[in-house]
Amino acid sequence: MPYRNEDFTEGQYYHIYNRGAGKGLIFFNNGNYEYLLKLVKRYYKKYGVTLIAYCLMPNHYHFLLRQDTEVPLSKFINVLFNAYVQAVNIQQGRKGTLFEGRFKHVVVDREEYLTHLCRYIHLNPVKANLVSKPEDWKYSNYQDWMGLRKGTLKDDAFIQEHFESVQEYRKFLSDWQDDKNIKKYLWD
Repeated sequence: MPYRNEDFTEGQYYHIYNRGAGKGLIFFNNGNYEYLLKLVKRYYKKYGVTLIAYCLMPNHYHFLLRQDTEVPLSKFINVLFNAYVQAVNIQQGRKGTLFEGRFKHVVVDREEYLTHLCRYIHLNPVKANLVSKPEDWKYSNYQDWMGLRKGTLKDDAFIQEHFESVQEYRKFLSDWQDDKNIKKYLWD
């Protein structure tokens, strides 16, 4: 698929997401999650991307990313998921597409959307009843945000700029009411 260079701007935040073809699985075992995160670590700096928040779910993913160079974010996403799909297809003995078309992206153009999106991403496994608390899902960077794990896939400056403390962000998550601020940007 061709890159969508014209859709991405240096310094802009983007919500990147996609789900499995036919709403099917995209992660078949714990090793798949870990392999994708290894690929993210390998490529994100090379492509000038800052990772703010992420959550990998059994049949979809969410990333909040900032494009920090003129290199379009689409190049990072395409390299990342092409490598991932090739490996998973070999491992699973499958062929064809893993995802429901191209990745989706939304420009995060308002401060309110930016902070609500972080909460939405980190609460995704709780809302899907996979865990009862966001810190119990190890395939997001919530544990890193909270200082429960020494992960490198986060932006400390962003966190400190938007939330005064770990406790403030934890309260922000616990104050969640509904997704009306986010749902209009996502699929049904």
